[in-house]
Amino acid sequence: MSWFGGHWGPVLVAAVTATVVAGAGGAASTIGPWYRGLRKPSWQPPPWLFGPVWTLIFALIAGAGVIGWEAAPSVTSATFLLVLFGINAVFNVAWSVLFFTMRRPDWALIDIAPLWLTILALVVTTAQFAGTAALLLMPYLLWVTFAGYLNLVIVRLNAPFTVTAQAE
Repeated sequence: MSWFGGHWGPVLVAAVTATVVAGAGGAASTIGPWYRGLRKPSWQPPPWLFGPVWTLIFALIAGAGVIGWEAAPSVTSATFLLVLFGINAVFNVAWSVLFFTMRRPDWALIDIAPLWLTILALVVTTAQFAGTAALLLMPYLLWVTFAGYLNLVIVRLNAPFTVTAQAE
């Protein structure tokens, strides 16, 4: 529903929000000696792949947000959708902060559950009035599913983690 600045309002909001969330998560995701020292499974993608994958995913999320917002049948539906995207953004950035900044992959693993559920809620919600938006969110759901399993394996290979493990 285009109730904010016509068509360009949702596009601007989605682009700025995706950039801010991606930037915050990226800033928290410092790959330093601590991360390099973690034991990781042999099947983990190379570090250089994560940036391009997340860039594509954030572009798809922004597109889904615009399509969903414009297709929402009412201001209430659009507001609900935007709140869901906001909650999802918080869990998305929190994962990076927990894993990399706080060096607590075990806590980040806990964050995966609500992150994944908010993505699923976005898929289900957008599917009701914007099937294309729901499809655009599927790579995000699949990537976070994969990342959650990778996170679990890293926790199993490296636990226990302690609160005293602080950033360099």
